[in-house]
Amino acid sequence: MTVPEALSELGGVSRRTFYRWRELGVAPASFKLPNGELRLWRSDFLEWLQEREDLAA
Repeated sequence: MTVPEALSELGGVSRRTFYRWRELGVAPASFKLPNGELRLWRSDFLEWLQEREDLAA
């Protein structure tokens, strides 16, 4: 999935916040395509989101 898709699913988190999370090592796993664009595996994103929900409970 693309970064904008992930941000949309997170309720409009800003791109800057997402990249800050990456700098801090708390963002979902991601990878770069040969053209330099960042992508996330949907399964990794959903797992990361579930972990956040579990921590909040």
